[in-house]
Amino acid sequence: MRVRSLLGLALAGVLLVPVPAVAAAPEAARHGADGKGPIGWETYRDLDAMARLRPDAQVKQFSSFDRTGQNDDGFNNTYSCLRHTDHGCVIAEHLGAGQIESMWFTRDYGSMVHNGRIRIELDGRTVVDELLQELVDGKTGAPFVWPLVGNGADTAGGSVVKVPMPYRESMRVTVQKDPFFHHVSYREFPDDRGVRTFDPRDEARDVVERLRGFGVRDPKPGLRGARTTSHTADLAPGAAAEFASLDGSGWITGLRVRLPQVVASPRVVDDGRAFGAGGSSTFEVAVDRRNDGVRLTRRVDPIIGDQVARLLVDGTPVGEWNSGEARPAGTWVDQTLDVPASLTRGKSSLRITTEYVSSALDVNEFRYDVHSMVDDRFVRTDVLDLGAAHPGEERAHDYSIRNQSWEGSRTYRYPTAQADVTASDAVLDGARLRIAFDGETTVDAPVGEFFGSGLGEYDTRTLFSSIDATADGWYSAWWAMPFRSGATVSLVNESGEPITGATVEVTSASDRDAGEGLSSGELGYFHATHHRGATVPDESWNFLTTEGSGVFYGVTHSMRGNIASGNRRNYLEGDERVYVDGAASPTMYGTGSEDFYEAGWYFRDGTTYVMPTAGNPAYELDGDGCRYDCTGAYRLMVGDAVSFGSSLRFDIEHGPLDDEPADYSSTAYWYGHERPTFTETDTVDLADADSRAAHDYRADGETTGTLTSTFEGVGDTTPVTGDVTGATGRVSFELAVSPANDGVRLLRLGDQAESYQRATVYVDDRRVGEWLQPLGNQHSRWLEDTFELPASATSGKDSVTIRIEPADDAPTWSAARYRALSRG
Repeated sequence: MRVRSLLGLALAGVLLVPVPAVAAAPEAARHGADGKGPIGWETYRDLDAMARLRPDAQVKQFSSFDRTGQNDDGFNNTYSCLRHTDHGCVIAEHLGAGQIESMWFTRDYGSMVHNGRIRIELDGRTVVDELLQELVDGKTGAPFVWPLVGNGADTAGGSVVKVPMPYRESMRVTVQKDPFFHHVSYREFPDDRGVRTFDPRDEARDVVERLRGFGVRDPKPGLRGARTTSHTADLAPGAAAEFASLDGSGWITGLRVRLPQVVASPRVVDDGRAFGAGGSSTFEVAVDRRNDGVRLTRRVDPIIGDQVARLLVDGTPVGEWNSGEARPAGTWVDQTLDVPASLTRGKSSLRITTEYVSSALDVNEFRYDVHSMVDDRFVRTDVLDLGAAHPGEERAHDYSIRNQSWEGSRTYRYPTAQADVTASDAVLDGARLRIAFDGETTVDAPVGEFFGSGLGEYDTRTLFSSIDATADGWYSAWWAMPFRSGATVSLVNESGEPITGATVEVTSASDRDAGEGLSSGELGYFHATHHRGATVPDESWNFLTTEGSGVFYGVTHSMRGNIASGNRRNYLEGDERVYVDGAASPTMYGTGSEDFYEAGWYFRDGTTYVMPTAGNPAYELDGDGCRYDCTGAYRLMVGDAVSFGSSLRFDIEHGPLDDEPADYSSTAYWYGHERPTFTETDTVDLADADSRAAHDYRADGETTGTLTSTFEGVGDTTPVTGDVTGATGRVSFELAVSPANDGVRLLRLGDQAESYQRATVYVDDRRVGEWLQPLGNQHSRWLEDTFELPASATSGKDSVTIRIEPADDAPTWSAARYRALSRG
């Protein structure tokens, strides 16, 4: 195609106009208003609705990515600000209804002190105006507390805000000082029905408590009539075994696997504290009310000999920890003590105290795992990973220490035979979990990677899954998996190692509505899509490419770098890019692989961490199956789950220019339906006179020209030449739409050389909103952006007349093509 040069007007300054508070719309339906998905705090309260598709929402992202396609993604603040106001650097701005889902920042090795204040404006009101460092530290109070926020210690170098903040008319996020690296992800809605503006006075304590149980309990409400089946089998190499066969319509709501022969990976990075004579530590832990006793497992550094400490539970002495004789540096030791049921039965929490008795120097502690005896077996019910790198977790457990003598980090190993580690890694990588719904296998992934760690048995806790790496620990998953007529759960042993005593537990419930939802396309089937291989130069790693409709919820990613010398972690310089529904431009464009996993600075040079929606539980160097440098990470997207109506492509680079060698493996988690919810119903090609005439295209103050430039992302090295127009006055044209549409997405291809193009949009003379595009790029100038037309203005019609009126104080409105995607 051909394009023309855009002659834009200089932007004098576009402001979000404060608007009066608007009365909230009627209460939204439980699973979100009009297909938007859960709104506000329902984002975390309504996790049983994950399988419900979100056709009326689109996730987009602002970030500091290098507009030239190189690697200056924030180092020099070149692309960190959309514009500046009296309050500082604007990093996100939107007109219309939507919801801020996730914010991530890094600079100064994770410190936010030099960013100053963050100001969040929704619907013309300032809802947050705080020092960014204090906000992510949790000092401003609920709802901005761990793990809805996390600082550079909590997240190994990043800072996150995961509080969902809905708005009805406008959103703007401003940071006082240019912030270097950042992402702001938000959901865009076609209208404000069911949307209530975020109220920072709502502390959402139930959500905070739910998220603090990540990785140890199902975050979804239980289903009536749910039952659990358990089967155990041996699998010879090449053998398969079916562990569950379910008939009728319903849900799998939980899945647990135990592989007794698998041993924990020996290399563990952890930090801890120590107290001297007269000292102690105290904290709260959660237990199951139905418990018949509790087991505590404690990680210690035995380099200090004869550490003896008294254990008290709710003030009652239970026993003593004793580390024994001193051992050489570099070795971890786990200790366990059982707490009798007489002290724990009927309780949901316990107050644990460890008191100094004697030691060659002091008593140290790094981590506590809590298991409750329920139905004659131990189930993990809490974890306290303490230390300066876990400030949020310490506060959440009300941890305190008296007479502290030391704090610091250790990279040690458990004394595990290398042959056992090799065999265990082979099982976790080669044994595949396969789940078929209604006769189609949609889950086919290595057991380890499916549950959160593809490099071996590393302790992993996410909102939807966990790996308990203590002795006889279980692997758990809580994805909601609907089926219409039946489901089967199997293990296939492709590891080359015999598997002995594999146990699989499946929790399921019958539900006729599940089948009806799948038949109608309201629900999607759960998928876990695995991909492994060597990276290819100049070609990004693909997490998922698919057609149909669905919602992408995240990925577990195992990165095995093959860089022999120099910066062996340079593969982490790769950016993620997301393409939705055939748009030529990415809706999300990141700044680095560890940034996508919400950390920073190569995970603070190898610090492991876990949070509900992102983490880096595994890091290997020169051993344990890793040739050079290997990283295991996960990212779950809850509010910012990527909805698609006809297609999705989700990639991540390997190295700054897809130029670093590696062996990558990934398992993507998503819900999908083969039936698309978007159909392209019309196109207006402004370079084609016949197309303009057929659509009665008119534009006041129109200029035309030719543009030769690139698209951002995968097209940033391929110049495209085409005609482009600019308009300073009214633009109008007719579009064919599906009469059965439930709204229409309007896509505009144009020149983004000038940012903050802004216009009011009308459908058949009815105002439906303002189209604001803050983005600008003078290097890759082609941009295909979108605007949602609400169903209230389009449904029941086979054509609509679109009128676009550019704002007087905005640059020239640029367009080369318009496309209509009818929803429904």
